[in-house]
Amino acid sequence: MKNSISLLLLITLCVACSKNDGVSTQVKTKAGIVEGVASQTGVISFKGIPFAAPPVGDLRWKEPQAVQPWEGVKKTDAFGPSPMQGTPRPFYMWSKEFLIPDEPISEDCLYLNVWTPAKTVHDKVPVFVWIYGGGFNSGGSAVPIYDGEALASKGIVFVSINYRVNTFGFFAHPGLSKESVHGVSGNYGLLDQIAALKWIQENITAFGGDPSNVTIGGQSAGSMAVVSLVASPLAKGLFNKAIAQSGAGLLKGSPSAKFYRDLGEAETEGAKAAGDSLSVADLRKMTSQEVFDKIKVRNGPIVDGYVLPESLPAIFQNKKENDVALLTGWNEEEGFMFGPPKTAAEFTASIRQDYGADGTELLRYYPANNDAEAMASQLALSRDIIFGGPNYVLANTMSEQGKKVFVYRFTKKVPGLGEFAKFGAFHTGEVPYMMNDLKFSDRPWQPVDHELANTMSTYWVNFVKTGDPNGEGVPEWPGYNVRSKQIINFSDEVTAKSIPDSASLNFLTARLKAQ
Repeated sequence: MKNSISLLLLITLCVACSKNDGVSTQVKTKAGIVEGVASQTGVISFKGIPFAAPPVGDLRWKEPQAVQPWEGVKKTDAFGPSPMQGTPRPFYMWSKEFLIPDEPISEDCLYLNVWTPAKTVHDKVPVFVWIYGGGFNSGGSAVPIYDGEALASKGIVFVSINYRVNTFGFFAHPGLSKESVHGVSGNYGLLDQIAALKWIQENITAFGGDPSNVTIGGQSAGSMAVVSLVASPLAKGLFNKAIAQSGAGLLKGSPSAKFYRDLGEAETEGAKAAGDSLSVADLRKMTSQEVFDKIKVRNGPIVDGYVLPESLPAIFQNKKENDVALLTGWNEEEGFMFGPPKTAAEFTASIRQDYGADGTELLRYYPANNDAEAMASQLALSRDIIFGGPNYVLANTMSEQGKKVFVYRFTKKVPGLGEFAKFGAFHTGEVPYMMNDLKFSDRPWQPVDHELANTMSTYWVNFVKTGDPNGEGVPEWPGYNVRSKQIINFSDEVTAKSIPDSASLNFLTARLKAQ
């Protein structure tokens, strides 16, 4: 009898919660009910929610299809599989917390995760959607430093999404284009992102989120994806703010622009990689591992006339991109370099050979009076060509159009152990700070690191909420314009300053634009 009374009381409480439109650990989406996990911070997480049908079998290399509804309650207490890719292993500057888990990894990967602090479905909490990097070749939303609880606890709904990468996400082929109603192929990774954003528009209210106040953000290839979505007419109205960290694709002569290619070029490359003897049907019968091992193509967005009607530079120059506020920036020591290190003499000779009459001027900004200086200049030049220059052009372009723009520079030396101690403000190094996720890294953090993480995450949350990173308790972050070029610098101290190397960036980007 006592158990019956307890059960009746529990049912009564659940009904009351439903009538009050409260956000609980069970939420009804368009496809079915999902059950998440409540944390001690008051944030409820839902991990591994399917937002599209598994892109396997006949759905391999097709636009994402609608997710199939389910009966009952789907447990969403663990991340879905990461996209099909190679086995994750720490390398170069990236320790384990920057990589996906060892398993599961699968073609069946179209899942997203939601962390919500909302108490009711009427709260209309601003939404932040995170798009991971990985060179369009690897990555996933289950990377430890992408955990969304810390940002959500500051008053936003945090969503991280999966999208197809490498050959599964960016393989174009004449046969695939022929079967498409749009006559295109190859942009499956971007179409996955758009499908996830549409899912958010249809479902996020049930989690207490505001579908009219959505920010997309990403780093590296994720940043390039963000800029591509800003450029795509298919993403119009799905978000109103963008955060682009160390990646843009807007500078014609930059290696980052090589991630983009025209549809015809991509189809030719895909047909060559697949071989003449295999039909599309044959290619879809291959196992995931066979596709990954045997079909190698250049990965990245394709100017196909559908997802991307024109090149990114053309879209932005002609003011055809979607209207958004922008937060963007890059790191002081991204850590990339073209080829092996050169001596001062070798570097000087290569600059004069590659840049001709402009070489002398370029060496003023990237000097090589001795080998140590030449090494620093090689790293700085690579940083500015691959990341700084494209993001600088992005900031200038949108500022000149009258958009609200905020620019940062991350110069904080990230502490590390062993081999990882030698890297400074490296590529991706800012992410655990802006996510306030230092706890997921086994590094010798100091109080100044936690203070910086709290400040950066507050700026990001403020921007997600209002389109302006400024607010109570953080130093003033000046808006960026092409005249004053005011930015915020993230290091042991957070300070506003004029961008220190605008002269070299002006010279370099003008030279690269002309290529």
